[in-house]
Amino acid sequence: MSHEACAALVEKADPLRFRVAMAAPVGARRILFPLYAFNIEVARAPWVTQEAMIAEMRLQWWRDALEEIALGKPLRRHEVLDALAACLDTEGAQCLDGLIAARRWDIYKDPFEDRDHFDAYINATSGHLMWTAARLLGSAEEEVVRDFSYGVGIANIFQAVPALLSQGRQPVIDPSDAGIAALAAQGLARLARASAARRKVSKASAPALVAGYHARPVLQKVQPMPGRVLADALDTNPARDSLRFLNVSLRGWWR
Repeated sequence: MSHEACAALVEKADPLRFRVAMAAPVGARRILFPLYAFNIEVARAPWVTQEAMIAEMRLQWWRDALEEIALGKPLRRHEVLDALAACLDTEGAQCLDGLIAARRWDIYKDPFEDRDHFDAYINATSGHLMWTAARLLGSAEEEVVRDFSYGVGIANIFQAVPALLSQGRQPVIDPSDAGIAALAAQGLARLARASAARRKVSKASAPALVAGYHARPVLQKVQPMPGRVLADALDTNPARDSLRFLNVSLRGWWR
């Protein structure tokens, strides 16, 4: 029942990725649902408590669990972990460990140290998840997936900015209009570079990238009107969002 538990968790906590997984071939779902459920568990760990030590312990629990997978040790009991272990290899476990390490930033209220720190966070939280999914599903060139996932990560950060600011976090290096517009432009450039190299991502790996179907419209809204980010004005029309998802699902993740 572990796969069903993962699907139920994703359906409740991450409707966007649930939609993506359900649109994928049945075999791909057995990889996507455990990965997405794992991501939910890790992403929410810093937010379920005000005690930094407890949050650190929750993240460490998952790091230890990934080490068990990587080393082939007996696993602790957890429905998400059971399903994850069934599809994850050593390389994937090590990659996802980097995702957990990056999530430690979410526990505290310190700003990013510099642009390199910010980019590393995006590459770990967005890139490691998408790359692991794409690699497990089929063949793909890592640089293409990471270009695409960077643009997706920037779009996700923009959508989360108001909530993060309300919690005392500083989610972007330069919150000025010029800084946000420049970041949106860079995200769009990375999406465009990935799209130009789309033939380097196999059909089997493509469902992993469909999870970023929303990124381009978000960044296109932000670049000319960066004030939308702080104003929390990035909501997407549900009907238009559904049409875009259908288009991307049928015609390709680069649309």
